[in-house]
Amino acid sequence: MPALALLGLLSGCGMVLLDPAGDIARQQSDLMIRSTILMLLIVVPVIVLTLVFAWRYRESNSSAEYDPDWDHSTHVELYVWAAPLLIIIAIGAMTWVTTHLLDPYRPLTQLDGDRVATDEVLHIQAVALEWKWLFIYPEQNIAVVNELAAPVDRPIRFSITSPRIMNSLFIPTLAGMIYGMPGMKTTLHAVINEPGDYPGVSGNYSGEGYSQMRFRFKGLSNEAFDAWIADAKDSGQRLDTARQRALAENSVDHPVVRFASVEAGLFEKILNLCVQPGQMCINEMMRRDARAHRGEHAPESGHGPAPY
Repeated sequence: MPALALLGLLSGCGMVLLDPAGDIARQQSDLMIRSTILMLLIVVPVIVLTLVFAWRYRESNSSAEYDPDWDHSTHVELYVWAAPLLIIIAIGAMTWVTTHLLDPYRPLTQLDGDRVATDEVLHIQAVALEWKWLFIYPEQNIAVVNELAAPVDRPIRFSITSPRIMNSLFIPTLAGMIYGMPGMKTTLHAVINEPGDYPGVSGNYSGEGYSQMRFRFKGLSNEAFDAWIADAKDSGQRLDTARQRALAENSVDHPVVRFASVEAGLFEKILNLCVQPGQMCINEMMRRDARAHRGEHAPESGHGPAPY
């Protein structure tokens, strides 16, 4: 009965990692499945032979051959070493190839197994706050808290950072988990191939509100995505440095908030840790240090982030 109850609970799981809606996640799923099958080629025979040997050479089996001085068999050595070695080589080769093909910094070359990726890329800037996600769409000039949307079959380029604690962006149906770290920008390329409403989470423990650091990712048609953008534009709210500082305060289970416009260069200020008034941006500090190291005079400048 407990086993039946467990199966009943598992039947409600979406198994999203094994049946994703994005091509990158699908390739990662295929790699996991192929690697598991290859490993089972060793695991299953070992389990079976362990049971067979235990039964055949049990104490009560007087018909089994007894050879207390046996210490070597070329055939056994061949099977024990050659089969695992071949499987390790196969798994290593697959991992090496897919590590390069699925590099999160590598722009997409395909939408799925049959279609080539287009040059029309959707840029999204993701900021891990405590304990919520801020998504900025620089080309559409909007921002949304705890909600994300993208058109189906359009390549997505995420730029990810965090102003305080290291965190990680994880949308299981879309792609793998990528970290966001203070003062650093990481990148993820992905695509969603099927419309739907999918969960997104934080994949790195970051304190009290970690378990509620969730959001929804919507795969939409082009028309529905335009309507979603228009809905954000209708909010009338503006995201500037003052509002961002308020958002950065700790909060748990934060509701979805939409912003109709975003202050220019806000993501770069967050990335360079200079949202607070009077703070010098990291990139400006590094430029001054480099000039000082070369013996050059550092000209006076403001504290805002310099363009990339």
